[in-house]
Amino acid sequence: MQTWTDALEPMDWQELSRLYEAAPLGKKDPDKLKIAFSNSIFRCFVREHGALVGVGRALADGADCAYICDVAVLPSHQGTGLGKQIVEKLVALSRGHKKIILYAVPGKEAFYQKIGFKPMNTAMAIFEDEASAMERGFIRPLL
Repeated sequence: MQTWTDALEPMDWQELSRLYEAAPLGKKDPDKLKIAFSNSIFRCFVREHGALVGVGRALADGADCAYICDVAVLPSHQGTGLGKQIVEKLVALSRGHKKIILYAVPGKEAFYQKIGFKPMNTAMAIFEDEASAMERGFIRPLL
Protein backbone atom coordinates (compact mmCIF):
# COMPACT_ATOMS: atom_id res chain seq x y z
CA MET A 1 0.00 0.00 0.00
CA GLN A 2 1.29 3.44 -0.95
CA THR A 3 1.07 6.51 1.24
CA TRP A 4 1.43 10.02 -0.18
CA THR A 5 2.44 13.09 1.81
CA ASP A 6 3.95 16.52 1.39
CA ALA A 7 5.23 16.63 4.97
CA LEU A 8 8.90 17.44 5.47
CA GLU A 9 9.00 15.86 8.89
CA PRO A 10 10.01 13.17 9.56
CA MET A 11 11.96 12.93 6.27
CA ASP A 12 15.16 10.92 6.18
CA TRP A 13 17.22 13.10 3.83
CA GLN A 14 19.84 10.34 3.46
CA GLU A 15 17.11 8.00 2.20
CA LEU A 16 15.99 10.67 -0.28
CA SER A 17 19.57 11.09 -1.47
CA ARG A 18 19.86 7.32 -2.02
CA LEU A 19 16.62 7.34 -4.04
CA TYR A 20 18.04 9.96 -6.45
CA GLU A 21 21.23 7.96 -6.88
CA ALA A 22 19.26 4.73 -7.52
CA ALA A 23 16.78 6.40 -9.93
CA PRO A 24 19.52 7.22 -11.40
CA LEU A 25 19.50 11.01 -11.25
CA GLY A 26 22.95 11.47 -9.77
CA LYS A 27 24.34 12.20 -6.35
CA LYS A 28 22.45 14.82 -4.38
CA ASP A 29 23.67 16.06 -1.02
CA PRO A 30 21.09 15.32 1.73
CA ASP A 31 21.50 18.78 3.30
CA LYS A 32 20.92 20.49 -0.05
CA LEU A 33 17.89 18.28 -0.70
CA LYS A 34 16.45 19.45 2.62
CA ILE A 35 16.92 23.08 1.56
CA ALA A 36 15.46 22.48 -1.92
CA PHE A 37 12.36 20.61 -0.72
CA SER A 38 11.81 23.05 2.17
CA ASN A 39 11.79 25.95 -0.31
CA SER A 40 9.40 24.22 -2.72
CA ILE A 41 5.75 25.20 -2.45
CA PHE A 42 4.52 21.78 -3.62
CA ARG A 43 6.07 18.36 -3.00
CA CYS A 44 5.16 14.69 -3.07
CA PHE A 45 6.76 11.91 -1.10
CA VAL A 46 5.46 8.42 -1.86
CA ARG A 47 6.15 5.51 0.46
CA GLU A 48 5.36 1.85 0.11
CA HIS A 49 5.59 -0.36 3.20
CA GLY A 50 7.46 2.50 4.87
CA ALA A 51 10.15 2.82 2.17
CA LEU A 52 10.47 5.95 0.02
CA VAL A 53 9.73 4.90 -3.60
CA GLY A 54 8.98 8.17 -5.39
CA VAL A 55 9.27 11.95 -5.01
CA GLY A 56 8.82 15.21 -6.84
CA ARG A 57 8.59 18.90 -6.12
CA ALA A 58 7.53 22.18 -7.69
CA LEU A 59 8.80 25.68 -7.15
CA ALA A 60 6.02 28.21 -7.69
CA ASP A 61 5.33 31.90 -7.19
CA GLY A 62 1.59 31.50 -6.70
CA ALA A 63 0.54 33.33 -9.87
CA ASP A 64 2.77 33.26 -12.92
CA CYS A 65 5.20 30.36 -13.01
CA ALA A 66 5.52 26.89 -11.51
CA TYR A 67 8.55 24.71 -12.16
CA ILE A 68 8.31 20.95 -11.65
CA CYS A 69 11.62 19.29 -10.90
CA ASP A 70 13.41 16.47 -9.13
CA VAL A 71 10.84 13.80 -9.99
CA ALA A 72 12.42 10.45 -9.13
CA VAL A 73 11.14 6.89 -8.79
CA LEU A 74 13.03 3.84 -7.56
CA PRO A 75 13.94 1.50 -10.44
CA SER A 76 11.73 -1.22 -8.91
CA HIS A 77 8.73 1.11 -9.35
CA GLN A 78 9.58 2.63 -12.73
CA GLY A 79 7.15 1.66 -15.47
CA THR A 80 4.28 1.27 -12.97
CA GLY A 81 2.73 4.69 -13.58
CA LEU A 82 4.03 6.14 -10.31
CA GLY A 83 6.19 8.79 -12.00
CA LYS A 84 3.21 9.87 -14.11
CA GLN A 85 1.04 10.07 -10.98
CA ILE A 86 3.62 12.25 -9.22
CA VAL A 87 3.87 14.64 -12.18
CA GLU A 88 0.08 14.78 -12.57
CA LYS A 89 -0.26 15.57 -8.84
CA LEU A 90 2.30 18.39 -9.10
CA VAL A 91 0.57 19.73 -12.24
CA ALA A 92 -2.78 19.69 -10.43
CA LEU A 93 -1.28 21.53 -7.46
CA SER A 94 0.27 24.08 -9.85
CA ARG A 95 -2.96 24.85 -11.71
CA GLY A 96 -3.73 28.55 -11.79
CA HIS A 97 -0.19 29.51 -12.76
CA LYS A 98 0.14 30.99 -16.28
CA LYS A 99 2.83 28.46 -17.12
CA ILE A 100 4.07 25.18 -15.68
CA ILE A 101 7.62 24.38 -16.73
CA LEU A 102 9.36 21.05 -16.38
CA TYR A 103 13.04 20.22 -16.71
CA ALA A 104 13.42 16.71 -18.15
CA VAL A 105 16.32 14.27 -18.26
CA PRO A 106 17.42 13.92 -21.91
CA GLY A 107 15.61 11.00 -23.53
CA LYS A 108 12.53 11.32 -21.29
CA GLU A 109 10.83 14.08 -23.30
CA ALA A 110 8.24 11.73 -24.84
CA PHE A 111 7.12 10.66 -21.35
CA TYR A 112 6.35 14.25 -20.40
CA GLN A 113 4.73 15.04 -23.75
CA LYS A 114 2.17 12.29 -23.04
CA ILE A 115 1.23 14.21 -19.89
CA GLY A 116 0.75 17.43 -21.86
CA PHE A 117 4.11 19.20 -21.77
CA LYS A 118 5.35 20.82 -24.98
CA PRO A 119 8.98 21.43 -26.00
CA MET A 120 10.12 25.04 -25.57
CA ASN A 121 12.06 26.91 -28.22
CA THR A 122 13.73 29.41 -25.94
CA ALA A 123 14.63 27.62 -22.72
CA MET A 124 18.18 28.34 -21.61
CA ALA A 125 20.25 27.54 -18.54
CA ILE A 126 23.45 28.25 -16.68
CA PHE A 127 24.92 25.12 -15.03
CA GLU A 128 27.46 24.99 -12.24
CA ASP A 129 29.20 22.14 -14.13
CA GLU A 130 28.68 23.09 -17.76
CA ALA A 131 30.93 20.33 -19.14
CA SER A 132 28.94 17.62 -17.35
CA ALA A 133 25.62 19.17 -18.43
CA MET A 134 26.78 19.17 -22.04
CA GLU A 135 28.09 15.59 -21.80
CA ARG A 136 24.78 14.39 -20.34
CA GLY A 137 22.76 16.15 -23.06
CA PHE A 138 21.15 18.88 -20.95
CA ILE A 139 22.67 21.70 -22.98
CA ARG A 140 24.09 21.98 -26.47
CA PRO A 141 26.86 24.12 -27.93
CA LEU A 142 25.94 27.68 -28.88
CA LEU A 143 24.49 28.12 -32.36
